[in-house]
Order: sequence, then structure tokens, then C-alpha cells
Amino acid sequence: MLSDYIVNNRLHISVKPNAKKTEVLSYDAVTHIVKIAVAAPADKDKANKELLKFVSRQLKKKVAFVSGLRSKEKVLEIL
Repeated sequence: MLSDYIVNNRLHISVKPNAKKTEVLSYDAVTHIVKIAVAAPADKDKANKELLKFVSRQLKKKVAFVSGLRSKEKVLEIL
């Protein structure tokens, strides 16, 4: 499912930390952003690490941050 939203090996994400479970919430076709709820708090990079693990597991590929380490809007590169 996430692979459908990759453009130029990049995935644009909006993160909602402190969720009950980590899951894909929706996709905004206008802004091309995938909204993902993350079960970890946005403290000491816990949500970022959980996001990387989740996206990596879903795509079965390695991923890395391009931008947005301190923001809810993030861009991930698929390696």
C-alpha cells in the first residue's frame, strides 16, 4: 500500500505521534502526503525511530530521512 505513494524514491509523510497503534491513516491526493499514526511519543526521537521501522517493514526496504527530523511533515528516501 505505501509503495503506491512513492514518487522519485521519496515518500512524503505527516506523522501523528502518541497514537494507540502504528498504522497508515490516510493519503491526501492533493498534497501527496501519507498520514501515519505512530504509537511512540515525539520525545528523544522515539517517534522517528518507530516511523522508520514501520515504513521499512511495510516496504521491505531500507529508508532514511531526507528532511523533517524535528517536524510532523517528513520526507523519507527509499534506499
